[in-house]
Amino acid sequence: MDQPAPMREPARLHLNHVSLEHGSGPAPDAVLAPEAFAAAIGEIATWPGYRATPLVHLPGLARAAGIGDLWVKNEGERFGLGSFKALGGAYAIFRLLVDRVATRTGRAPSAGELSGERFRDITGAVTVATATDGNHGRSVAWGARSFGCRAVIYIHETVSPTREAAIRALGAEVRRVPGTYDDSVRRLAADAGVHGWQVISDTAYEGYTGVPRTVMAGYGTIAAETMRQLPAGKRPTHLFLQAGCGGLAASVHAYLRQQWLDDCPRLVVVEPVAADCCYRSAVNGRPTRVEGDLRTFMAGLACGEVSILAWDILAEGASAFMAIPDEAAASAMRRLADRAGGDPGIVAGEAGVGGLAGLLAAAGDDAMRRALGLDASAAVLTVASEADTDPAIYARIVGRPAADVRAA
Repeated sequence: MDQPAPMREPARLHLNHVSLEHGSGPAPDAVLAPEAFAAAIGEIATWPGYRATPLVHLPGLARAAGIGDLWVKNEGERFGLGSFKALGGAYAIFRLLVDRVATRTGRAPSAGELSGERFRDITGAVTVATATDGNHGRSVAWGARSFGCRAVIYIHETVSPTREAAIRALGAEVRRVPGTYDDSVRRLAADAGVHGWQVISDTAYEGYTGVPRTVMAGYGTIAAETMRQLPAGKRPTHLFLQAGCGGLAASVHAYLRQQWLDDCPRLVVVEPVAADCCYRSAVNGRPTRVEGDLRTFMAGLACGEVSILAWDILAEGASAFMAIPDEAAASAMRRLADRAGGDPGIVAGEAGVGGLAGLLAAAGDDAMRRALGLDASAAVLTVASEADTDPAIYARIVGRPAADVRAA
């Protein structure tokens, strides 16, 4: 689905009274230990091409939304892959191959050593596989190419040909299957069991938590960089983050909670109305699967099941959950591109603006604004988690190519 559906229904808000009554929930160390974050952040910072992505201040859009401050962490420039996913899948592959080589040789190789030929007889025998809406598969394909193993990537029927081509260009085998993202996850799991492939998923489920935990540790890089980039004396009061399976929102919240304790910003989790598994799980008080075709313009967020690791953090850590219509995301894409109020322009794709779209929807609704405390003292942090990963879709929605937005 490459066009936003009309705004047939309004945004929905569910306040998480568990979190509101007990602060931001318990410190999430049992799910993501500080040591796991530190190892991932330290390792990724040594990789060729690493640099912190920009934290962009948008005072003009903040004024328009009636809040005090707004910062957007722009992940579209991460390792040249167009999304934050580079931090997760590729890091999980690195850890997997380090362990394989260490088991065989007695020593753990560096990323540079894995990238060369020295251990290719070991790494080349490994096949990693994943299911994806596009960005995670691209990260896994890149990680496999970088560290010397084979990758098989499963995509579902609505993934755009452009995103498929981007994965193939990184050397991965791509298999398209009927149905939704969750159907592709199940098909992948069955095939991987037959062939002995190593599944690299960002979604945790019963019996499969180790790799997703590593993926989420890599995402902590976003939060660590943001803390260093915020102006002295400034700290967000609210964190609006989009969710598919919930890994990004849970990881960023977990890291900030560990660092800032009770001063951690209030987390609002935002999803498409057609794929609102976190929202429904919060309403029902337990992980709840969304049935149906999950068709949403925000293709990267079209997940019907919340990751159980993410849920362990979000169930008590998130202050609220939102479900937004597709057109809210399209509008947010245009507002970032239009440089409102003299702000710098940001190229952000349809899945990448979910958090910002949720903020703007809430700011435009008096009841939601009051419920979330979005007043002149509010300072909001969100993440533009992807750029124009399908340039044609981006240009249709925004009205001009991403290159023109960047040039301006």
